[in-house]
Amino acid sequence: MKEISVSNKNVRVRFAPSPTGWLHLGSARTALINYLFAKNQNGTFVLRVEDTDLERGDLAFLQQQINDLKWLGLSWDEGPDPDTQKDQGSYKPYLQSQRLPLYQKCVHQLIKMDKAYYCFLTDQEIDQMKKKALEEKTPFRVNSPYRNGDLQQAQERIKKGESAVVRFKVPEVKKNYVIEDIVRGKVTFPSDMVGDFVLLRSSGLPVYNFSCAVDDYFMKISHVFRSEEHLANTLRQMMIFEAFNWPLPVYGHLSLILGEDRKKLSKRHGAVSCNEYKKQGYLPGALLNFLALMGWNPKTEEEIFSLSELINSFSLKGLNPAPGVFDKKKLNWINSQHLKQVTAESLWEMLTPYFKQKGLIFPNSSSWKEKAVLALRSSFSSLEEAVEVFSVLSKNHFEVHETAKDILKWPSTIEVLNEWKIFLKSYASQEVSPEAFTKACKEIQKKLGVKGKFLFMPIRAAVLGCPQGLELKLIISLIKRDVLLKRICSLQKK
Repeated sequence: MKEISVSNKNVRVRFAPSPTGWLHLGSARTALINYLFAKNQNGTFVLRVEDTDLERGDLAFLQQQINDLKWLGLSWDEGPDPDTQKDQGSYKPYLQSQRLPLYQKCVHQLIKMDKAYYCFLTDQEIDQMKKKALEEKTPFRVNSPYRNGDLQQAQERIKKGESAVVRFKVPEVKKNYVIEDIVRGKVTFPSDMVGDFVLLRSSGLPVYNFSCAVDDYFMKISHVFRSEEHLANTLRQMMIFEAFNWPLPVYGHLSLILGEDRKKLSKRHGAVSCNEYKKQGYLPGALLNFLALMGWNPKTEEEIFSLSELINSFSLKGLNPAPGVFDKKKLNWINSQHLKQVTAESLWEMLTPYFKQKGLIFPNSSSWKEKAVLALRSSFSSLEEAVEVFSVLSKNHFEVHETAKDILKWPSTIEVLNEWKIFLKSYASQEVSPEAFTKACKEIQKKLGVKGKFLFMPIRAAVLGCPQGLELKLIISLIKRDVLLKRICSLQKK
């Protein structure tokens, strides 16, 4: 693939979401690649909002998308202010719904240049064309009788109240349109792939390809990084650029993100919106780290990156056209590595809202909290997952699992539990040290002649409520002796 030259002074990229839903992982990955390239090149990252879909658009979705971008740490240089949504930048407005006069001006210019025309075809007539093409097994192309109609007559019809769209005149002479895609290399589009396409709806609103091309030019966008799904839109946009004699931006169509079943990532694969991962307790840096590695190769064995490290390491050569596969286990591992880099104090602050929601109660001691975090931080991969791990330390939370009830049926279990209770009652301190716990287990083993699972599973059931789970030596000193006594009494009643 031909090397793309980059000028630091001129790099301007944009992320242009449509406020018709949540910010999904694929969109977040697109925003991230644009952001990394801009920051790596000391360029400008623009947030532009494609909000002309009035039926599905909602400003509440826009605010949520802005909130998600803020949470991820992807701050933009130009676009709606993250708090007020007021435009910040030299190329405002950044909401397409506020740029309609510009689109009207451009489309009238194309009409005057005889490169666009008013089309009065009805939906029923177009449906008939589609039906005929299907019957004849030929590609559907709009064949409008108004392509070479009289402009003055068309304008008079519109004045009388008739509805018309504005269509682009696709050149009659077939030619190839070629781009050097940063990700995919040379891509060729035959001009007859499309027929005369709509630029402006009868409502006066622009279609996506027209507003996108116009805005990319007037906002001086130098590079367009977007999903592979937009590759099909490129030909129409290239035709619009050519009609105005505008210079094309450099394109890079990013690979799709697939589920583990190798199908396009969707709701059936679980949470796919950034907000859901935020709720589940994934760190924004970890999610960015994970997304960056889907479709981009850092050319190193290292897999854990901070955002600043991603910026410094980013290179266009690392972009890969092969689809990225969403691996939940990989995400969990990356998140766990990022969690380990957080101080114990900060991690407890992150965990506190999750504990409160579950109603867990812990000692209000900073030293106890630090000790608990250091002991358990390797046992969970998300903040939400940590709730179950830490729940065994809560004085008001003790659940006896079915597997523990089975252990109560073992002949030696009653004696083991009685000896464990005797040890706890005789222990002077509220904090059972790991050394004291080990010594007690050895004494019970010697006195009763039990060992292995017949010794440890009953004790684990008395402490945790189940025979498997955390290593008792790690957490025994984190549960007060009185709480341990209360738990064994509860277990013996089962």
